[in-house]
Amino acid sequence: MNLKQTYPKIFTNLSDGIDEVRYLVVVDENYDDEDSDEFDAIDPEDYNYLVYITERLQTLLAEGGMVALVKHLESHPRVDLFYLSEIDLYGIQTEMTQEQIEQMILQHVEKLLS
Repeated sequence: MNLKQTYPKIFTNLSDGIDEVRYLVVVDENYDDEDSDEFDAIDPEDYNYLVYITERLQTLLAEGGMVALVKHLESHPRVDLFYLSEIDLYGIQTEMTQEQIEQMILQHVEKLLS
């Protein structure tokens, strides 16, 4: 997938020539790390993915866009549970894949920039 063609409004607003999704949004499976003594703030039993919106995308969206993104994720029909840890870090429970989550977020950001 050519990201610059798929999301032209996002990439025309970025000046540093990035071409990978991970520089905008990071989606990781949420799992219980049994070797760690750290407390899981976002429980893996309730939320199967962690979503982090990078500083680059936060800057592009500004505060109003970030709030709109959170509202979109909270109400999205394919997101079963949503947890807002911070304005840029979420836990979600969904049947979607990591790639589908990334696409859903970038598609919404593209709409917000219209």
